[in-house]
Amino acid sequence: MAYFGASCDTPEYNKEFADELNLDFPLLSDPSRKTAKEYGLVADDKGFPKRWTVYVSKEGKIAFVDKEVKAAAAADAILKKLAELKVEKAEK
Repeated sequence: MAYFGASCDTPEYNKEFADELNLDFPLLSDPSRKTAKEYGLVADDKGFPKRWTVYVSKEGKIAFVDKEVKAAAAADAILKKLAELKVEKAEK
């Protein structure tokens, strides 16, 4: 299993953010919003990215899109959804 975060912020901002939170996963940057637009994650009328969680299978297929992300509960929601999708836990 692999996981990462993605943001439309700059690589410099994301590095600072990841360092501040001591994240244990990569935080990818998409400041041009090209990839976010391809996934339908940018509101056309405002140009701002949506806060969604997209689950992509090993085969590259979208398995689920959570459009109701609540930042404070996101970690628990992600763990629950990974279990529902039968994604094996990573070994430490």
